[in-house]
Amino acid sequence: MIAAVPKVISVGPMPPEKLAYALARYSRSPDSISDSVDWVRTHDSSKFLESFYFQYGHASIADLGHLALCFEGISEIAAIEIEDEQLWDGQARSSRYQDFSRSGFVTPPELSAEQAGQYRAAAARLLANYREIHARMVEHLSEKLPRPEAMKPDAYTRNIAARAYDVARYLLFLGIPTGVGQVTSIRTLERQIRRWKASEYAELRELGAEAAAACAAEPVCKWKADENTEPVAPTLAKYVDPDPYPGQARADLAAWAAQNLPASVNGACEPVVLTKTADPLTEIAATLLYSVTGRSFGELHETVAGWSSARRSEVLDVALKTRSRRDDLLREFRGGPYAFDMLIDIGAYRDMHRHRRCHQTRQAFTWQHGFTAPAAIGEAGLESVYSAALEDARQSAAALPAFASHYLLPFAARGRFLFKMDFAEAEYMSKLRSGVKGHFSYRDIAWRMKTEMDRVEPELGRLIDATPPWVEDPLVR
Repeated sequence: MIAAVPKVISVGPMPPEKLAYALARYSRSPDSISDSVDWVRTHDSSKFLESFYFQYGHASIADLGHLALCFEGISEIAAIEIEDEQLWDGQARSSRYQDFSRSGFVTPPELSAEQAGQYRAAAARLLANYREIHARMVEHLSEKLPRPEAMKPDAYTRNIAARAYDVARYLLFLGIPTGVGQVTSIRTLERQIRRWKASEYAELRELGAEAAAACAAEPVCKWKADENTEPVAPTLAKYVDPDPYPGQARADLAAWAAQNLPASVNGACEPVVLTKTADPLTEIAATLLYSVTGRSFGELHETVAGWSSARRSEVLDVALKTRSRRDDLLREFRGGPYAFDMLIDIGAYRDMHRHRRCHQTRQAFTWQHGFTAPAAIGEAGLESVYSAALEDARQSAAALPAFASHYLLPFAARGRFLFKMDFAEAEYMSKLRSGVKGHFSYRDIAWRMKTEMDRVEPELGRLIDATPPWVEDPLVR
């Protein structure tokens, strides 16, 4: 009896570039995958990648090789930049379940000795306030939420501590160290490293160089301690020069906006406002201007919609004038019919930022939009401690260069973030993030997404089964 030929063949772990080469050859020949793997063992994958990927631009080849990198002891600012990729898979340390008061903080490397001393003193005060808020919130919540008889004492203690961290984390700041682990394709990693190397933050520029060096070396963590390994992605490491295009394009757009936009007439803005877009040219132009101003998307969309097509196209031309053949379009060119403009705190943004099936645009970090105060702060009588801590951070940051002041931004600070998506993603985010196990800040945002959909698209809004924020079960995690 003739054995059946398997239709599903698993491929064991291989260096990312070798795997990309094997799968690319497999797609271009009649050979089996076994033959292609054998071929790669005796041929140089770097020459293939240099020719077909980096020179001829067959970009999909680099999507076939995936590698894992972990970043430890980096700032929250760096973590945001690392995770700011749509084709990204990974995890970051959560601020909801652990004590960050003993972790110290990351000091921007480009600060002078005097500036670094000022920064460290302010950061240490914020961490002291974080510890105090957490301890007092544990006391408050223990009184407010007695332990149910059915709940074990250890589980109750953990839940109370976690709920207290939900409040105290508003005094964590973007200089807090964290860890991020990611699995990405070679192409995504190349884009990341080139972007980091052109960052305004020296920490990101250094991480870009270190990531490239890690690709040229053998992996640090091996599954078997004695296994022979090869460099992770040596060819990639040769072609990750800084990418100046996104920064230059946004600088050009900012200059254009300063010269051509009328005075802003926008007043107070709700935390979440939905705009339904219809004309792609208007949507893209408004999004490009959103990324370089502090204005709401609704105001910009309305302004741009009143312009001629030639005027709207001018905005796109400004964004494209320094683009090279190797550069992707800016993310602002991507879209969806539903644009949620969110004026929310950074802590909530860190949670919402994880959603990948939408197109995100972030305005520059700023101290100009004020702070969010959790209701529990008032209930526990901690308003004066909380407000004084935020004001101290604001005043300390004002004495630092702008890039360094961002490192002191507390999670309580508000910023503008644009999320564009289709209805399926709006339904998913609203339903998932409004659940009783979630953090109260993003639960409120998710509910507002649902109510905004009710306002703009009532026949679709009724399909969203979101949980109102007043429905609570505080001892459920």
